[in-house]
Amino acid sequence: MIKDSQRKQGFLPIKTNLWDRFFIGMVIFVAIHLLWMRFLEAHLPLSVGTILSLIILVVIVIKG
Repeated sequence: MIKDSQRKQGFLPIKTNLWDRFFIGMVIFVAIHLLWMRFLEAHLPLSVGTILSLIILVVIVIKG
């Protein structure tokens, strides 16, 4: 059981712990990749989307 003192209130609209923020970040990571491959792959390589997704993931895990 996770105590309330271990939960964090960040910019996400819910109280989360580290694993909650990591899961949310990974879901967003996958969503960005799918949208990138559908709409932007012809113009920009997927590596740009990966770097963008990793930055967003790190921000969500640290500050979310």
